[in-house]
Amino acid sequence: MSFKHILLEQKEPGIYLLTINRLQALNALNSETLTEIGAALSEIGKEAAARVLLVTGAGDRAFVAGADVRVMRDFTPLEAQALSEQALRVFRKLEALSVPAIALVNGYCLGGGCEFALSCDFILAAENAVFGQPEVNLGIMAGWGGTQRLTRLIGRARAMELLVSGRQVRADEAMQIGLANHVYPKDELLEQGLALARTIAAKGPLAVRLTKRAVQRGQDLDLENACILESQLFALCFSSADQKEGMAAFVEKRPARFQGQ
Repeated sequence: MSFKHILLEQKEPGIYLLTINRLQALNALNSETLTEIGAALSEIGKEAAARVLLVTGAGDRAFVAGADVRVMRDFTPLEAQALSEQALRVFRKLEALSVPAIALVNGYCLGGGCEFALSCDFILAAENAVFGQPEVNLGIMAGWGGTQRLTRLIGRARAMELLVSGRQVRADEAMQIGLANHVYPKDELLEQGLALARTIAAKGPLAVRLTKRAVQRGQDLDLENACILESQLFALCFSSADQKEGMAAFVEKRPARFQGQ
């Protein structure tokens, strides 16, 4: 499938790279771009051999600078809600992807761009990355999941400060508050992302997918039921060929040859 505003490529076996490619708009998101992201996620979801998805923005000025304000400025409330609901559907699809999704944040990651990154499993940032939810500067609020995902990730007080002040944070602070996992020189960001993706792709594919499912579904449960879910998924691993292979390889002191089965 060909796209106008994004690029989707398989960098290595099992490792996919999705790039928002609207350089002239600092990779800002509009309805058409969101539709293409959703379609790309559907493609990856059908690939049994998929192991990791990397997400980034074209160029080094912006990951995604936000929603396209030039389009939104004359929206009616109903139009605003429709775009919000579209973004929420796409971001939930990204969040629910069976394989880990890693945001490689280069440059500005603001508003809808930050909400997009928050829908990934974790974030690697370039030294020039800038994060924020500056919607209040425009007389609106975060509406694509920011009030919920940011709060769940960095805590209520820190999230509230950023959401109601519009303050932007640079990469080092983002890592300090738990928004970004690691910070790298911008010229190394993609290779560092690929290195981490290779590490994940070499592990038991079923185990990785079930781990993501346990973390994702468990966060909405109380601790007791979340641990029950974990136990059930743990047991499911023992019905797989990968479990047999992984443990045999450990005992025989050789690398495991996982098949994702």
